[in-house]
Amino acid sequence: MVQHAQTPVTPPPTTVPDGPRPAGHRAWAIAVVAGLAIVAAGAFTTVPGLLVTPLHQEFAWDRGQIALAASVNMVLFGFTAPFAAALMDRAGIRRVAAGAMLLIAVGALLTNAMAAPWQLILYWGVLIGLGSGCLTMTFAALITSRWFTRRRGLVTGALSASSHLGQLLFLPLLAWAVDRYDWQPPVVTLALVALTVSALVALFLRDHPADVGAMPYGGEEFVEKPAPAEGAARRTVSVLFQATRTGTFWLLAGMFVICGASTNGIMWSNWVPAAHDHGMHATVAASMLSLIGVCSALGAAFSGWLTDRFDPRRLLTVYFTVRALTLLALPMVFTASAQPSMIAFAVIYGLVDVATVPPVIALCQRTYGDDGPIVFGWTNSAHQLGAGASAFLGATARDVFGTYDTVWITLGAVCLVAALLAMVVRASQGERRLVPEAGITS
Repeated sequence: MVQHAQTPVTPPPTTVPDGPRPAGHRAWAIAVVAGLAIVAAGAFTTVPGLLVTPLHQEFAWDRGQIALAASVNMVLFGFTAPFAAALMDRAGIRRVAAGAMLLIAVGALLTNAMAAPWQLILYWGVLIGLGSGCLTMTFAALITSRWFTRRRGLVTGALSASSHLGQLLFLPLLAWAVDRYDWQPPVVTLALVALTVSALVALFLRDHPADVGAMPYGGEEFVEKPAPAEGAARRTVSVLFQATRTGTFWLLAGMFVICGASTNGIMWSNWVPAAHDHGMHATVAASMLSLIGVCSALGAAFSGWLTDRFDPRRLLTVYFTVRALTLLALPMVFTASAQPSMIAFAVIYGLVDVATVPPVIALCQRTYGDDGPIVFGWTNSAHQLGAGASAFLGATARDVFGTYDTVWITLGAVCLVAALLAMVVRASQGERRLVPEAGITS
């Protein structure tokens, strides 16, 4: 029998599942979308100051009633952040961020139909306060901790700068529009911007690299998406109680109380009156404040880059020391015009204005691991408390002493205290949870 050679049969191709891919450009795209949300939310923080005079003239409301809406907005902005972080762990970052932008848009649109001061408090104070509070640096901390293993500090700095960028981009345009078209058209335009960003977030933002089968940027191993955390509010409070048992939390919160008091708390509410005391025209004062804002955005981004390379505690010590020196020197360099000394103050002070955020986020992540964003949210609430107290006490001190010089010197001194606090912070490198997942129930 003749044996015929058999033609080898090629087995049918089998589908090999793709392995995890590096996040690459997708992580950066996620960061850009998150930045857009922070920019849009930040723009709404500048609007209340522009509405006081138009609303007073149109409705004859007391300025105090109008200002109350801004106060409610600031309080909710600060205290929503830690709960928003836990809610994002439960419902997903994309859903919460898109819903927050939608809530902001609804609040802005309803403002155009209001007829009583309590409606302004409800729409602008409550709705926009809650929505914008979900899109603070706590939101940025969640994005960076999930999507980035490398370049975390750089991305955190860039997102920190985004909030000020929103103020810088929209404030001049809104002021011009309010002056020319009254207050309603600019508010409606800003609401449409919020609706557009909400749609972009819903379409392009993702909760975790695992959603797209990718590894975090710079990571070498695939990270499974964590299960939704139950009991978001309970977890937020539990994390606070556990964090208060650690000395690191009190040091970070104490530094951020001082940080808030010596930055937006005093500058955004008292800078123009202080400049007026020295004979500076309001336009020049606003220009100096804008210069501080520009340098704040640059300083935050550069601080993020430095945080990737140096000990965050040492960076904080340097930042607070520089801020202290600039505030202590301010009474001697404050002039009626934009002299080189005033410009130098604005640049140097601005560079360290928001620079403290990336190192504090890094310390929270290193010390508290997965609970780091929530802990940072609570420290950010301390920042808002310091800011609110400084805004009120700074103006009161001006009435009592007849000058802001005492305010600048006092804030400079407490910034030196913050620099000392930064030197004694102890942050562990191991990642852990303050509240075990198994112990969290709805």
